[in-house]
Amino acid sequence: MRKKKEKLNRTSVIQSYLMISVSTIGLFTFVVLPLLWIVRWCMFSYRGFGEPTFVGLDHFVRAFTRTPKYWMAVGNTFVFAICKLAIEISMALVLGYMLTKRLRGTTFFRSIYFMPSMISVAIIGVIFTYFFAHNTGILNNILTSFGLKPVKWFSNPVTAMITIMIASIWQGFGVNMIYFITGFNSIDVSLYESAQLDGASNSQQFFRVTLPMLGPVLQMVVMNALLGSLKTMDLVLTLTNGRPNGRTEVMMTYVYKQFFPQGGTATDYGFGSALTVITAVILAIVTAVYLKLSQKRSEVY
Repeated sequence: MRKKKEKLNRTSVIQSYLMISVSTIGLFTFVVLPLLWIVRWCMFSYRGFGEPTFVGLDHFVRAFTRTPKYWMAVGNTFVFAICKLAIEISMALVLGYMLTKRLRGTTFFRSIYFMPSMISVAIIGVIFTYFFAHNTGILNNILTSFGLKPVKWFSNPVTAMITIMIASIWQGFGVNMIYFITGFNSIDVSLYESAQLDGASNSQQFFRVTLPMLGPVLQMVVMNALLGSLKTMDLVLTLTNGRPNGRTEVMMTYVYKQFFPQGGTATDYGFGSALTVITAVILAIVTAVYLKLSQKRSEVY
């Protein structure tokens, strides 16, 4: 009996290792190895041909002293992320709260709001390109029908960035709304009953019961949305490609163009790897600071 039990335990252990082996191999192949490749090449000068030349920390010195366009892209990224999150999280929170009420059509609207997150970024880029195009765009056709002048949305840095924000918010707020709906539904109803007995109004219940109890969900949603916004790349490439004059360039698109240059620019794997390391450090610092500041919120329960 004891041997049979030991055999079953051994079989369970083997099955457990086999189940996680695929994920472990994928993690090592697609995460660990590329990171090691990046760390190695950031110390070398290599343009895809010839022999690599060891340069030590020269790429990092160049990044901090002679690459203002990268730091402009960093600034653009944070402006984009902060402005986008202020609108996206607010929309997701309010709509999530409204769709937890037992009203007709809530299931339909949940599906409609969530649907954009299932669409490919390339398709979203095409949709908003045609919507905001100068000559043939739907929005400018509406403006001209009212006797107004068409707007060159992608020629002005401010309107171009706003266009990217609108497309990104349209794509992402539905997922955050679903997270908030889950959080709202997990709050104990007895808390609201107690608040009503104490004479709390609907607004007081929302700010003193709902939001505090939603703290852990809010922390997770904001962190995921923040990191996702800071890592935005494909939507920018599809809509503006950094134009006009790099004013909508973000960190990831700038790094991407070091590995996959456009317009005849030479590939620079070494410098691109150094910028990748710097970008990763920036993201790590933002994550650590946010988790530290929001630690109290996660301890509500």
